[in-house]
Amino acid sequence: MPYHYDHILIRYGELSLKGKNRKNFIQKLKDNLKKALAGFPDLEYVTEYDRMYLYLHGHELDPVCGIVGKVFGISSFSPAIKVEPTMEEILGGVEHLLDLSTPKTFKVQARRHDKLFPVNSDTINRTVAGMILRGSDWKVDVHNPEVLIMIEVRQDAAYIMTDKIPGAGGFPVGIGGRAMVLLSGGIDSPVASYLMMKRGVHIEAVHFAAPPYTSADAREKVLKLAKLIAPYQGDIVVHVVPFTTLQLAIYKNAPESYAITLMRRMMMRIATGLAQRRHCLAIGTGESVGQVASQTLESMYVINNVTNMPILRPVVCMDKVEIINIARKIGTYETSILPFEDCCTIFTPKAPVTKPKLEKCEEYEKRWDWKEMVEDCINMAETIRITPAETIDEDEDLF
Repeated sequence: MPYHYDHILIRYGELSLKGKNRKNFIQKLKDNLKKALAGFPDLEYVTEYDRMYLYLHGHELDPVCGIVGKVFGISSFSPAIKVEPTMEEILGGVEHLLDLSTPKTFKVQARRHDKLFPVNSDTINRTVAGMILRGSDWKVDVHNPEVLIMIEVRQDAAYIMTDKIPGAGGFPVGIGGRAMVLLSGGIDSPVASYLMMKRGVHIEAVHFAAPPYTSADAREKVLKLAKLIAPYQGDIVVHVVPFTTLQLAIYKNAPESYAITLMRRMMMRIATGLAQRRHCLAIGTGESVGQVASQTLESMYVINNVTNMPILRPVVCMDKVEIINIARKIGTYETSILPFEDCCTIFTPKAPVTKPKLEKCEEYEKRWDWKEMVEDCINMAETIRITPAETIDEDEDLF
């Protein structure tokens, strides 16, 4: 009977560059994997200097691999079988792992991590290849094999693999601090979130809802987008802010042409307040220079003026085609284009100002007590934790 894969071998990749911080990076990666794989409670995690091993303990391989492939900090991974570190067990494992009835080309690639193992890597390669050649019609092809048989010999075990799956790369999420991301229902902000997570930034999200002008479908669309990107860091906290009262006050006290600029200033203030409460060090957005009226350099300058927090804009110099390509890659595009509008698109003025003046914004904002409204928005925000497996309303502190 062929062996079933019972392990997944994980390679760290870029983590190998981190020197003295390496242990912290590996521990963070392990924590993120456990969060992302919370739906598989029997998994066992073993970490070593350059590898991590997941023992499946009966869980199905494919769904676990599907999640592992989205966790940042992993260079590549391979389904593997684990055998005793002897040549007899290695040969038996290879023989039972492969279906030799159909002729294929192959190459054996052994690594002897345990230098005390009595057989060197080249001899392992030749011995395993010889067994396959004698017992089948398979042929050796060292340049472009159909099957690459990888064998890693360690002190306590040998691992046999035939597939090397690219990982998500980047750094483990959380190693680069925390950021509060403005998450709309559009294409750009989920892509920006993904790119921030790839560089190790743990994100929380803030979404602005304006019922009854925005629908329950618009809210669910944003939560679905959050769920689609949640596997990349294990879970995501989303703060849904009731924005209607403040939004109507803006239209009552300022010209329509300045409404979007003032809305974005208020959003930035609310995001800053939430970020400070949630121990975030930066604010993230999906802004791209010149894409809409509120994303000209003049608009960004006026909007930025309300906060001292760093603003991360990962897609700021990308064109729309580049952003859409990433959205398709990470699976958010089809959800982003669903026709449920957020509070910015519903209230878009016919002729928004593209070069707003800071002094005018400040003049309009003096016409009403927006500070109390901003504080109310922060206090009334609904906090929801999104995981790949489920959505949980959160009343208690998440830390």
